[in-house]
Amino acid sequence: VQLQASGGGLVQAGGSLRLSCAASRRTFGTYAMGWFRQAPGKEREFVAGISRSDDNTYYSDSVKGRFTISRDNAKNTVYLQMNSLKPEDTAVYYCAAGSSPFIHTFRSRYEYWGQGTQVTVSS
Repeated sequence: VQLQASGGGLVQAGGSLRLSCAASRRTFGTYAMGWFRQAPGKEREFVAGISRSDDNTYYSDSVKGRFTISRDNAKNTVYLQMNSLKPEDTAVYYCAAGSSPFIHTFRSRYEYWGQGTQVTVSS
């Protein structure tokens, strides 16, 4: 599966961005999807995940209530709506696909990764 993330940019604190991740395969619906982020000098961390069928989602505590993950299996695309952005959300955001039916927070459970999109939140 090839993943192409887009939608990053520069936004002021309190603003919103919507990230998209398009997958190359029509079997997109068989993968659980996740969003991770990596800030300079830090490890890549889990942000949000969604199950194959869109009926389960999970968020890190740092983004819960502000970010929403969703997917459109007909368009082979997963989204991350980010509201009330904070400077500490600044990072490169990566989408990932995993063949497990469950949402996982560990990077090792995702087999495929997109190239990343930069999100910068100014104070």
